[in-house]
Amino acid sequence: MRKLFFVLLSIGLFLLPINIFSKNAANKTYASSELTSRAEEKLLQQVKRIKELVQHNSNYNPEIAFFIDMQVMSGKNRFFIYDLKNNVILDQGLVAHGFGSRIKIDGDQKFSNENGSLCTSLGRYRIGQSYNGQFGKAYKLHGLDATNDKSFSRNIVLHKSCDVPYEEQNNQIEYSFGCPMVNEIYYERIEKRIDGSKRTIILDIYY
Repeated sequence: MRKLFFVLLSIGLFLLPINIFSKNAANKTYASSELTSRAEEKLLQQVKRIKELVQHNSNYNPEIAFFIDMQVMSGKNRFFIYDLKNNVILDQGLVAHGFGSRIKIDGDQKFSNENGSLCTSLGRYRIGQSYNGQFGKAYKLHGLDATNDKSFSRNIVLHKSCDVPYEEQNNQIEYSFGCPMVNEIYYERIEKRIDGSKRTIILDIYY
């Protein structure tokens, strides 16, 4: 009887983590590595800035905002959908940056607001109207800062691409022409957030 008890106990301990893992996986729409303390601290700083912005403009969505951390390697999730009310990341995925902002051998990374630079522009954006273009449905982006106020004339938009992988990886992913470019599956979830919002959603790209 004692031997049977230990056998059953061993089986139970073996199955327990499997059940917990399966339950967590079923409730999660994405797989990701944990944020570093630097990335988490930086995100919270940016969240504070965006909260101040939306509180003073009734046209902006006070509940949801998008954040892109350009210090995170492009093979890792760095496009965050954030709940401003409950202070939690709702979703996250990969996002490509501009070819002109590719990381050099010395680790330097350039950002620019200039036409023809093919660079990502840092700053806050309001997400505008959708349209159908080269990559299908995309959203116009309007820069709100001096660092990105040429984004509309540069045709910087939020769009999807089959070239962007869905899962995280250890290598850099494809580049865009300066636009935030995401995977098609992740884009569907972003699209639902934007189209379902009665107010304009803010996107913040920071470094």
